[in-house]
Amino acid sequence: MKSSGQGGACPMVWASMSLSEEHPMNSTQETLISRRSIFSFRDQPVERTLLEDAFEAARHAPCHKQTHPWKFYLMGEQTRLLLIPGVDKIVRQKNSEATPDLIERARQKILESPELIAVTSRKSPGNAFTEEEDYAATVCALHNLVLSLWSRGVGAQWSTGAITRDPVVYEALGISEHEERVIGFIRVGYPEEVPRREKKALEEIRFYLP
Repeated sequence: MKSSGQGGACPMVWASMSLSEEHPMNSTQETLISRRSIFSFRDQPVERTLLEDAFEAARHAPCHKQTHPWKFYLMGEQTRLLLIPGVDKIVRQKNSEATPDLIERARQKILESPELIAVTSRKSPGNAFTEEEDYAATVCALHNLVLSLWSRGVGAQWSTGAITRDPVVYEALGISEHEERVIGFIRVGYPEEVPRREKKALEEIRFYLP
């Protein structure tokens, strides 16, 4: 069992950001730069008000032609348990000699995070360009949600593992594969640990052209 602790301590502090006295970051910039994917969570639920604020941030994401193609499904224990047969099947397909311990670890990726959110984007059969734009908009909404949570001390990880593409997910969510595409799960909770990550230098990704 992970320590429950008390939530609210902002992970931006844990990310050990170095702020210049001459050019201090504002809170938005600091949230953007300090955010990290979280893989280990405290055994502590996330307050519903924080989740609702994050969903509110998500629905204000930019989208072409105001299609608002995203949907978020917060999966409770009963819904998560419906996914377990799919998890077991995928593990055995990848490794026919999978041990019970390996299968259990795969199950816990679904069961142990304090909150688990499935994110879908609307499909547009026959219109690949609109579907691509809608996917991009949904990712923007997803990231708005993640950043809102991070600014309040809550971590998240966007997962696109095989289970997110399995038919069992659509059955558990009660949605049609022909109308919505699951683009991933977001595991959400108060961070047990914030990983350190090296990012590319600015000069490697930014180019001013004449």
